Amino acid sequence: MANAATQPVSTGDRALYWVLQATLVVGASAFVALCARVFLPLHFTPVPLTIQNFAVLLVGMTLGSRRGFFALLLYLAEGLAGIPVFSPTGPGGLAQLLGPTGGFLLAYPLVAFLAGWIMERGKASFIRAAMAGLCAELVLFSGGLSWLVISTHSFAQAVRFGLYFFVFAEVIKVMMAAAIATSWQRVLRTQP
Repeated sequence: MANAATQPVSTGDRALYWVLQATLVVGASAFVALCARVFLPLHFTPVPLTIQNFAVLLVGMTLGSRRGFFALLLYLAEGLAGIPVFSPTGPGGLAQLLGPTGGFLLAYPLVAFLAGWIMERGKASFIRAAMAGLCAELVLFSGGLSWLVISTHSFAQAVRFGLYFFVFAEVIKVMMAAAIATSWQRVLRTQP
């Protein structure tokens, strides 16, 4: 009896596989867009407080590096096309990608990729997931703050606008994403 790995895969099975992958990517993009709608505008900074970063981390940790990357690339393409997927505090479309939050947005595919890549490199544990989230957040804030430095011409102003008031919330988002991703991995391991 041949094992499943050596049996030929039918065209229908391959098609179903790709439909499932596309559905996961599109669904993840929609999840990030929904989370972008949950925001708190801060009047002292052009960067709103959203749960969007949480969604990006969770997508990367649960879908893995490649699907996470493509889900966030799709998300950016949707926003660029004018679909209202970005936080409503900004103008939308290309203007939002070129605005104060553009560096954060443009970093999202890399953030999801890194979080997923780290999760794929070992046993899914809360510590691994938290480290994946922390490393991914470093990429996120490097992109976001770099963009703010360019637009404000001041490192101090960029840090005031894009870091100080967000650190506590980001720690909570990383911990929540790590806990959910770890729980999700446990559920998947118990499935037949």
